[in-house]
Amino acid sequence: MEEAAKILMVMGLAAIELWVAIPAGFAFSLDPVTTAIAAAAGAMLGAAAVVLLGDQLRSWLMRILVTKPVDGKPSRIRQIWDRYGIIGLGLLAPLLTGAPLGIAIGLSLGAPGRRLFIWTSFGIVFWSAALTLAGTMGLAGF
Repeated sequence: MEEAAKILMVMGLAAIELWVAIPAGFAFSLDPVTTAIAAAAGAMLGAAAVVLLGDQLRSWLMRILVTKPVDGKPSRIRQIWDRYGIIGLGLLAPLLTGAPLGIAIGLSLGAPGRRLFIWTSFGIVFWSAALTLAGTMGLAGF
């Protein structure tokens, strides 16, 4: 597999899930910096695609995820949103739910797409670097 194909594979995997892309980069014997950059770029492309599809995705997720329980209390997603907002969701979503799903949830809760994308991008860059560093340090022990 040539280098460009390996990088594109890491980017494609990162567009779906960051946790899968970084180990794949190590499995393809990519340089850690190349792995981190390719994973971050792919995750940002996936997040941007979700922002661009915002309206259709928002209506679908509102029907599925953001429902009120029978007792009338706000859903768990709404409680988390009310507590941490766009910044918390943007920084944590790449790690916890994946960037595309995190953006979709944020859009369904009424977050402005541009602002959500910016904070999610910060989270993507941070977690790409952190996970790549952790993987590099782990492999150095072997």
